[in-house]
Amino acid sequence: MSSIADQTIAALRSGHEALAALVRKLGPDDLLRPSGASDWQVSQVLSHLGSGAEINLAALRAAQAGDPAPGGDFNPGVWARWDAMPPEEHAAGFLEANERLVAAYEALDQSARADLRIDLGFLPEPVDVATAGRMRLSEFALHRWDVEVGFDPAATVAADAVPLLLEQVGAMLAWTGRPDVLAGRQAVLAVRLQDPERSYGLRLGERLELTEVPQQPDGELTAPAEAWLRLTVGRLGPQYTPDSVRVTGAVSLDELRGVFPGF
Repeated sequence: MSSIADQTIAALRSGHEALAALVRKLGPDDLLRPSGASDWQVSQVLSHLGSGAEINLAALRAAQAGDPAPGGDFNPGVWARWDAMPPEEHAAGFLEANERLVAAYEALDQSARADLRIDLGFLPEPVDVATAGRMRLSEFALHRWDVEVGFDPAATVAADAVPLLLEQVGAMLAWTGRPDVLAGRQAVLAVRLQDPERSYGLRLGERLELTEVPQQPDGELTAPAEAWLRLTVGRLGPQYTPDSVRVTGAVSLDELRGVFPGF
């Protein structure tokens, strides 16, 4: 049976191949189209993915060599270099940088996939390959959607990524949510997802947290799991919301969109 690290690396590969196939077809005007990320055109999303791949690869290589993680000036230098590229170089650079990162993950043997610890630079301690990989997969899968939805309003988050990303939603709510927009109101919703099926409680109050399904919820959210993922990162605008998404009870879907403004 494959490990979480194996599954994550496989999802990174399939995601790269799918997005790369699209990017290779894009012309200069396509790269300037609006993406699903607010205020970013398609080329800027590719720039973000490319620079992120370079930064993640540097952290992985440092861990393999037993060296410290790259210093504090490394990331800003990478971002500045990518920001200075024209759109066509964003696309070409993404193809190269992300291929290198995915290939480096694939080259890890089973021992490294289980035992290697990677210092990502912004967490209290180094993490295993599965955790580092899923963090990259979260970034990649959602920004892949940003690119694809610029050409297909019905685009969805890749099905092989969704089950892996569901496991880390709870830990991300403190970063992605804005409970203050509810002006002190509190509620607990039952969250019922499909494809794959999951059920949670979502506590809305001074902070946001996932709980066990409440016996007497104040309302209910039902949605495809990939739509729930997009909601939590501000990517479930009305034009991108499947008909099967339903919210009843104490808060509205528009209010939940406000709670999760995205990035």
